[in-house]
Amino acid sequence: MKNLSMTEPGEQPETRVEQARRDLLDRVGAFVMRHDLDVTGPNLSVICAALSGTNGVLAKTFCAREISGDPIDQRWLDTVVRLDPETGERMDELERLMDQLEFSLIRYSQSARSAHDETSEHRGTIDAQIAAMSESVGSQGDDRDTAAEVERVINLSRAMLDRIKQVETAMAKSQAESEQLRENLAKARLEADVDHLTRLPNRRAFERTLTSAARRAQTRSEPLCVAFCDVDRFKAINDKHGHDAGDRILVSIAETFSTHASDQCFVARHGGEEFVLLFYNFDKDAAWRKLDGMRRAQAAKMLVDRKTGKGFGKITFSGGIARIEGVQDAREALARADAALYEAKSAGRNRIVAI
Repeated sequence: MKNLSMTEPGEQPETRVEQARRDLLDRVGAFVMRHDLDVTGPNLSVICAALSGTNGVLAKTFCAREISGDPIDQRWLDTVVRLDPETGERMDELERLMDQLEFSLIRYSQSARSAHDETSEHRGTIDAQIAAMSESVGSQGDDRDTAAEVERVINLSRAMLDRIKQVETAMAKSQAESEQLRENLAKARLEADVDHLTRLPNRRAFERTLTSAARRAQTRSEPLCVAFCDVDRFKAINDKHGHDAGDRILVSIAETFSTHASDQCFVARHGGEEFVLLFYNFDKDAAWRKLDGMRRAQAAKMLVDRKTGKGFGKITFSGGIARIEGVQDAREALARADAALYEAKSAGRNRIVAI
């Protein structure tokens, strides 16, 4: 790297800011090359945040990993990104804003309904007064001036009544629209929690469920386990058979999980070829037996590519399990489950490891 004393003739020396930027770029590039990582936007973003120190948690995580001598590969980097606590905080903020929107819609609907009822009541009162005044005009007969004045008041009242009817109609329409908006919001929230391919709950739903499940388990002093699962050799399947075939395999594995799950087992697609499960009131041994049963059921399937008629062979997954010891331990348990999954992969795949 060029420093202030090593400038070419005619060149302006670099400022300290420029030097720092060049140094950071050099460090990021060296890190990518040293660990043979993909040059992608997400990779460069997280590496830059760690090496620059702008994200203290990432900086400590990277430092600890290098000190331990454990491999820093693409899989580990993906794990760091998806287990970043800030992701959960962003999801919490989105959930809070949606709650505020729904509450505002409820209040607006209530106000519109109340205003609608009031105008209906006023309209009835004015209508009755117009009828009484009309009768009065008929009974006064010869007093033409008085009758004309009353008639004018009646006409004004009728005009006011027509206007109230218009306002009432508009408010009724607004109320109906706000109710429809609430229904659409409820549907959108439900759809936002579903993975469109497998129809399982998605990562967003899992993040919220994880927190509530950990809190409930801690309150009730019940065991709670989490598992990470990953389709074995999924990249090779995609490369050989295409992404459409890969999608069908993900759907098949999702069906296996759903078929063997229960009210005590929450299953979600975490992203890509990864799935995550929560086992309510299961200790590690019981969770292992349950998940291993799912693994054996999946391994027994013989899947066929419907386009070519050729079999995919045996499609399996590996899993890692860890127990969640409390609300504060939830994310650490996720990391432990992921480490157990890595151990299962390293041991030959198609197996479950609990740590």
